[in-house]
Amino acid sequence: MISSETLNDYLARLASRQPTPGGGAAAALHAAQGAALVAMVARYTTGEKYGQHKELITRITGTADHLITEALRLADADEQAFQGVIDSYKLPSGTEELKAARAAGIQGALVNAARTPAQLIQLAGEVVELATELFDVANPNVISDVAAAADAARAAATTARVNIDINLAAIKDGDARSALAEQTNGLEDKVVLAADSLAARVRERILA
Repeated sequence: MISSETLNDYLARLASRQPTPGGGAAAALHAAQGAALVAMVARYTTGEKYGQHKELITRITGTADHLITEALRLADADEQAFQGVIDSYKLPSGTEELKAARAAGIQGALVNAARTPAQLIQLAGEVVELATELFDVANPNVISDVAAAADAARAAATTARVNIDINLAAIKDGDARSALAEQTNGLEDKVVLAADSLAARVRERILA
């Protein structure tokens, strides 16, 4: 599992000629790093100087820590879901009955594989929202990491979108494809706009 292996082991598997982990898992780790950066900046925004913001910082820290855990869970879930797609293609197809069962298994696995990146885009949006809340009160010595968090979440959202698209393209059931498209279309656009806006604000503050 990605959440329990070393960074070197994960990267070695990512770089190898094997189907999992892939872009979906990498997207989830982008989101996890974004959440971790938010948590780090929040923890540097403590003490007497920031006392008036204690309640906000406590909430942001706790939520960011939770999002790290959730992002890692999605990294593992994405790897498992894609493995399910691979396994479904290996099902026997020696008879018409087996062919039908295999086709149904593939389609079900593809639909399932599209759900994890959809959840990830939503999580990435939460990371950007937290980073945006933190911006106005953050310790200026680590303000650049607010932009880094936003950019990491942005990468998570856009990568997750591509993973949704590639699964949608292979789904033959028009109703299932339309339902997934309706649930996910445009989700990443909001994250990208919010992340870009926040990163620009950070740069403006640094250069002011």
